[in-house]
Amino acid sequence: MKKTKLLLALFCAASLFVSCNEDDGNNNGGPSGSDFEQNFGATVSRDFIGQVVNVNNQAVSGATVKIGSTTTQTDERGMFAINGASVHEKFAYMTVDKMGYFQGSRSLVPTSGKNSVKIMLVPNTPTATVSSGASSEVTTDSGSKILFDGSFEDENGNAYSGDVSVSVFHLKPSDDNISSLMPGMLYAERENGNEAALETFGMINVELRGSGGQILQPAEGHPAGIEVAIDNAQMASAPSTIPLWHFDAAKGWWKEDGVAIRQGNKYVGEASHFSWWNCDAPFPTTQLTITVNDADGNPIANAGVGITFGGWNWPNIGYTSMNGQVSGLVPANETLTITVYDICGGIAYTATQAPISSATSVTLTVSGGSAQTTLVEGTLQDCDGNNVTNGYIYMHYGNTSSWANVTNGNFSFTTLVCSPGQTFTLQAVDLANFQETDSITYTFTTPVTNVGNIQTCNAIDEFISYQVDDEPTVYIVQEVSAYLGGQGQVNGLTISGWNETPNTPNGFESLYIYSGNTNVPGVYSTAQFSLEGTLGYIFSGTTNDIVFNLTSVGAVGEYVDLNFSGTYVGQDMQTHTVTGVAHAIRTN
Repeated sequence: MKKTKLLLALFCAASLFVSCNEDDGNNNGGPSGSDFEQNFGATVSRDFIGQVVNVNNQAVSGATVKIGSTTTQTDERGMFAINGASVHEKFAYMTVDKMGYFQGSRSLVPTSGKNSVKIMLVPNTPTATVSSGASSEVTTDSGSKILFDGSFEDENGNAYSGDVSVSVFHLKPSDDNISSLMPGMLYAERENGNEAALETFGMINVELRGSGGQILQPAEGHPAGIEVAIDNAQMASAPSTIPLWHFDAAKGWWKEDGVAIRQGNKYVGEASHFSWWNCDAPFPTTQLTITVNDADGNPIANAGVGITFGGWNWPNIGYTSMNGQVSGLVPANETLTITVYDICGGIAYTATQAPISSATSVTLTVSGGSAQTTLVEGTLQDCDGNNVTNGYIYMHYGNTSSWANVTNGNFSFTTLVCSPGQTFTLQAVDLANFQETDSITYTFTTPVTNVGNIQTCNAIDEFISYQVDDEPTVYIVQEVSAYLGGQGQVNGLTISGWNETPNTPNGFESLYIYSGNTNVPGVYSTAQFSLEGTLGYIFSGTTNDIVFNLTSVGAVGEYVDLNFSGTYVGQDMQTHTVTGVAHAIRTN
């Protein structure tokens, strides 16, 4: 039986923790600086939304998510969104960084809709401490090993002497969360420059740090030995030799880099530097795009999609976008099984795909049997009964969150549910009048779930708003807070806000206002304050004349008020005017 973990390179899924590596290049949303880039097509603009969680599936807030040159942070629900990211039409790469965790990442083939991603971060906990100048080995609970000869260097190539903290994570092919835990996707560049899909026989991630916290590597000419334990389920099929691959954390794909030899129940090889290393059998690839519709031809959003071949069942590895699409790289010339999951993880539909050797698109109609689809629709009104024209709906059900535009008061989208009796919650926001609803619970019915008229009559008591040039004013009304402790400063002030706002120019907005080390009312410049969010990063190193007027800092439970205005030079190297207001309740 062939046991292959393959990535339908999509939006659900994947926490990866990538540590330092030696490859040069920029995280620009796709490959750069090599002929391999030609595989990924033209540069396009794509939208992304997702969630970052830990290994217990709990939200990770304050994580930094980067796609291309665009950066944002997760809110208290671990949610993030980036619109208009510059990526390749067949390849997008994102990274996630959070203190105390290995770096996470995900590579995918983006669709033209809203690409949904779930990334799981693993705690970066030192496994052992070794010393320079002496041979040593570090062993994981699974029996995998890292062997050092005692020679280390820093990122500048300078010899290092002293204690070395070693963090090791061994990811087994049998791990139920492997599609959420590995970096990028199982897509690789062979030594001859060809593409390949990978069958993993185990991977490890290693990070070395010196006593000062600096990243270290084995010294040049002194590779470390690696021993990767083979899963019991793969003992019979594991070959005697297998290619080694390292993950290029700057570019987002695996690269063939040596050979591992099987010795009993482990693969043995060498690593010249550390990032992720992988023992994999390669396969030729091709692209498969899947559209999932209901019986009436409506696209089904947020449906989990899995790809299997060789008789092995994998976890679902992707969610359909709002236009019902997923797209990714799959093994060429193999019979594939496509499985569509409902929001509870149950199998709603399966289909067999005959072997393909070139880019292929298929449409699946999910109906009958256990498949339950529903069209969620309704009307959003303000407190006076007028249709809301500048607002949105945020829906949460199962393990999935999504949002929908409100057009002249109306909203609708189709989704695949577990059963007609399952409950979900909606929260509606009227940005024009600073009104919202509480979180309202509803019950799915099929084929239509009409939630009727929803009125936004609760005043929004916290907000951040700003305007750049003559663009529409941006209103941030979700997850708004103010607290002491800005960018590591004990006395610093942070005011932050995050929300999905599909009616605004970006479709998603966030803003973080930091003070260097003050919370005293007064007038300041970017020598003491900075802005970071969807509008970019503006600080003392940015050409600007922005003035921050901190008017009040109340006690815990009281308001912090600030306004700012001025000009700055943006990432487009053009001068822009910005004005803004923050009104937030202090939480500590």
